[in-house]
Amino acid sequence: MANALTTELKLGLDAPICLTWELTYGCNLACIHCLSSSGRRDPNELSTAEVMAVVDELHEMKVFYVNIGGGEPTIRADFYDVVDYCIERGVGVKFSTNGSTITPARAARLAATDYLDIQISLDGADAATNDAVRGDGSYATARRAMDHLAAADFGPFKISVVVTRENAAQLDEFEALAASYGAQLRLTRLRPSGRGADTWDRLHPTNDQQVALYHWLLDRPGVLTGDSFFHLSALGQPLEGLNLCGAGRVVCLIDPVGDVYACPFVLHDTFKAGSVRNPGGFAQVWRNSSLFTSLREPTSAGACASCGSYDACQGGCMAAKFFTGLPLDGPDPECVKGHGEAALAGVAAGAAPSPGPGHSAPVRLLSRRR
Repeated sequence: MANALTTELKLGLDAPICLTWELTYGCNLACIHCLSSSGRRDPNELSTAEVMAVVDELHEMKVFYVNIGGGEPTIRADFYDVVDYCIERGVGVKFSTNGSTITPARAARLAATDYLDIQISLDGADAATNDAVRGDGSYATARRAMDHLAAADFGPFKISVVVTRENAAQLDEFEALAASYGAQLRLTRLRPSGRGADTWDRLHPTNDQQVALYHWLLDRPGVLTGDSFFHLSALGQPLEGLNLCGAGRVVCLIDPVGDVYACPFVLHDTFKAGSVRNPGGFAQVWRNSSLFTSLREPTSAGACASCGSYDACQGGCMAAKFFTGLPLDGPDPECVKGHGEAALAGVAAGAAPSPGPGHSAPVRLLSRRR
């Protein structure tokens, strides 16, 4: 049954199950692993009217929910209007935030809103670990936002953690922190995208840490991962989830200017499928783009054909391969069997595609004061 579902999903759906929507590249942080190199707003961001028109499309396509991010999405003046309109049109909302704009009043408003899920980003179980990645004062700010949500009786918000070499030993502490708030813990994988391309070598978990993470997740099926770690399933029992790359098949991304990409981690012209501003809008891109059509075609195992674990790991993450200079039919750079490490040794210096300048900018880091 699971194999039949996987086969069907690989062929793509009439509409994405969910999509990530980066409303702005503007951000008041400068996280060193930011997948979109956010910082400055783009002057060509979709207008409020254009955003609402896309929501109408998603409603017509019966998209289940959108995962709104950025940048820091809450700095858009129309953010709450967009959330309200999504929910009014039957499109659920999950949004990711650094917590810097979550005041007691806004927490109360969010708690009174149906079909809404909030993810507070945190990349260290203590200030020293977190702030080294996300900026001075960002740990205190995130904790303050959690306190406000808890005081407003929001319910089980999520604590979203990108697993790195520096915080991989803190999983139990993250779990305890989530439990203390009645929150859910969500772990995601570090990709070499955006500013992450410059820090991936020193931040991505070691092989021993990946093996430990795999067993930790197996023992905790309630910890959410968004299918981030399907490459770890090569170690044996599959992790919870679809265990496949859903890029252009069941998920995609809309960026702040309306460009549509195969997934949030491949912000590169190679994986740009079109624009919601073009005739036919988002539906036209999703259903007819040549990129998405090609991603939905059957693929070979390539260099992984001789590995007995291919059916379990599906060759790993497309974005991780692309931005480390590996071929898309090659092994994942973090292949737990060691094939990725061997393949990386053969990548010539400067051969990995550049994620581009992005929207990085000097930003005012958050104060530690509560």
